[in-house]
Amino acid sequence: MHDRRETKSLRLLMGNEAIALGAMRAGLRLAAGYPGTPSTEILETVAKNNHGSIHVEWSINEKAALEVAAGAAYSGARALVTMKQMGLNVAADPLMSLAYVGVKGGLVVVAADDPGPISSQTEQDTRHFAQFAKLPVFDPVSPEEAYLMIADAFAASEKYGLPVLLRPTTRVCHGCASIELLPDLLVPQPEGFVRDPGKWVIFPRLSYRNHLKLEADLPLIGAELSALPYNRIEGNDKAGRGVALSGISYAYAREIPDLDDMRILKIGTPHPFPERLARQFLDGLDEVLVLEELDPVVERALLQLAGQYHLPVKIHGKLSNNTQNAGENSVESIRADLDRFLGRAAPAAALLDDRPALPERPPVLCPGCPHRASFLAVKQAARGKKAVFCGDIGCYTLGNTLPLDMVDTCLCMGAGVTVAQGVERINPHTLSFAFIGDSTFFASGITGVANAVYNQSEMILIVLDNATTAMTGHQPHPGTGRNMMGQNAAPLRIEKILRALGVDFVEQADSLDLPAAVDTVKRAIAASGVRCVIFESPCVMMDKTAGKKYAVSAACTGCDACIKLLGCPALIRKAEAAFIEPALCKGCGLCAGICPQKAILEVQADE
Repeated sequence: MHDRRETKSLRLLMGNEAIALGAMRAGLRLAAGYPGTPSTEILETVAKNNHGSIHVEWSINEKAALEVAAGAAYSGARALVTMKQMGLNVAADPLMSLAYVGVKGGLVVVAADDPGPISSQTEQDTRHFAQFAKLPVFDPVSPEEAYLMIADAFAASEKYGLPVLLRPTTRVCHGCASIELLPDLLVPQPEGFVRDPGKWVIFPRLSYRNHLKLEADLPLIGAELSALPYNRIEGNDKAGRGVALSGISYAYAREIPDLDDMRILKIGTPHPFPERLARQFLDGLDEVLVLEELDPVVERALLQLAGQYHLPVKIHGKLSNNTQNAGENSVESIRADLDRFLGRAAPAAALLDDRPALPERPPVLCPGCPHRASFLAVKQAARGKKAVFCGDIGCYTLGNTLPLDMVDTCLCMGAGVTVAQGVERINPHTLSFAFIGDSTFFASGITGVANAVYNQSEMILIVLDNATTAMTGHQPHPGTGRNMMGQNAAPLRIEKILRALGVDFVEQADSLDLPAAVDTVKRAIAASGVRCVIFESPCVMMDKTAGKKYAVSAACTGCDACIKLLGCPALIRKAEAAFIEPALCKGCGLCAGICPQKAILEVQADE
């Protein structure tokens, strides 16, 4: 859809950086999103390279981000929204309506999928969401293709008057490639918002009419998108066997030397499905293997075509248990799938395959993390009492690991607050705790607190305020006093919001002052109704200054109380005593406070 003239500007880019720079090249005017791996660096790259012509914001959540972008697209501007795959669930309400209402300026929603899952609660395939919402979706193979593809996604959005989804997966987002940066595209200035209630105000009658139009347009859109270079047939046209590939699976398959011995179908726009191209691919084939992440989206489309047109071809893939039904693909898994499909022996194992397996490295709270102290304070205050601890999404999910063992439930962002309410209703004589972080509180916790107050719940809310969005890379949020544009913004105070919502018991404490923190939680336990303790201590990774250091003295008896209570990575057993690894110690002093022998002492940083 666009001129791709070559230039000598060659840069090594992460996939997320390529997506961001590709969007800026395409005339981006507004970018909004909510941080979530593997998508986070897209918005950060836009902000880093912004010369002032683009409004960039970390929105309070994905729903807000999409609605802000919709306003920009209504005004004729090109807008980008970024999130991870589960964020699309949060943004589903406006997205489904936008499919009927439409847009004027290009609106691209980047939903980065996380096969594995590597850093998510669930595996989720955004291609299904595109089918559900009846919207086009682009599925890039590589950072290079993603850089070009997003410009075509914007053009398609404007041409068809619809939001368009871009679905990079983790290895595309975080992989790196040398990319030729092309000249900026000539994009007209936004016209501005033009009043047209008959278009922009959604009513049932309008929805019905637009739904009919959308269904009629989808086959035409699919036919036009199939002509893009991201969809093509390659390989040996005379082969009786074929391979259909989508997304990064194509890149993996291209690592296999004899792939061209078969006919290959590359799918870059899986919805609307390129039926004509797929029928051409299937014609004359006896068997086809479909390789894709995560779900059998292309496989089902090919099966439907084969059945609809009575094509005598066998389709193999996830539905036939010929490929794995969960997790991400790799060059090795693709090679094994192809070997089985072709009935050939697997290649001899390389010598490196005999190397010992890497040890498991379970995730753990950082040394000096204030959340460790917060969990310990609640644990000590609730000792001897029947309690349920409802967790949430963030670094503090790691409070479930031993020896803390302080997270009994974790569902999705903000759910800890509301799940705790349901637990309390069925278990009225059990203390019901809910943990939530400061960023998550703003994103999706406030409504849960309002629900608790309105319905007169008995629960104890523990807000773990470390002054940042730590797990995804320390992005600002409404409580930090800065926004994505680098502007000072009046910080929203969590305690004031809680009191405005009707929470009477709101107390703040420093979790690293363990005795005071325990006393604060005990007062909350003794109170009734909805009560809240806010533990305020900054993320240890934000403080780069040299702090205190601690070491174990000769008074240590080897009781291991510090190790067994805290699970801090800086604490290990060495010989017959505890030992603090100086390179890991962040100087929080929590271990010194709980040592029964007072054998952990503050030392000079260079001792």
